[in-house]
Amino acid sequence: MNEDQRGLLVVVARLLDYPSDFSKQEKNAFVQLVEEIISSRQLKEKMKACYQPLFTLSSREIQELYVQTFDLKTNSGLYLTAYELGDSNMRGAALIRLQKLVNEAGFERDNKDLADYIPMLLEFLAVAPEVGEYERLQKRMAVAIHYMRERMDENNPYTKVVSLLTSDVFEKPSEEELKELEAGREEADLEELPYPIMYQ
Repeated sequence: MNEDQRGLLVVVARLLDYPSDFSKQEKNAFVQLVEEIISSRQLKEKMKACYQPLFTLSSREIQELYVQTFDLKTNSGLYLTAYELGDSNMRGAALIRLQKLVNEAGFERDNKDLADYIPMLLEFLAVAPEVGEYERLQKRMAVAIHYMRERMDENNPYTKVVSLLTSDVFEKPSEEELKELEAGREEADLEELPYPIMYQ
């Protein structure tokens, strides 16, 4: 992964985080970040085409779009193990392993999010070496990101943002890898309970 690709991981991670502060000052700071950490003029222009549609929205509009895109749809959520394991009880152990991997690399995690929060992992991969478990994590992220991208609405401005990862950073996974992801996901049990739940 070259330096521009690592920079792209950082700026996309910022765009995929919840837009709690969408002030003019914050937008300017983001534009400055793009200028500082991405050297390719072509990539900067590509990045600009992705974030400008979002920057035309009001704070309330982008927050509503964010929730509709990532929080209300399981096929475009922002948690890695949810793609890999669905509602399986194995997610807990997977989260613990991810947390250990992040801690051992000396990366400080914001405790407000789970260890598999994709924007956080993108920033982590931007500084992690491409060896061993870190390389394996990069592969896992590639599969999940491509799976997410294929299921996003083409008219959604966030789709262009995710597309930057699939076109410029992560190699396209094989059909077999995507099938393995599908096979490993456990769907939520939404069957009716055989008895009513009583609240006291």
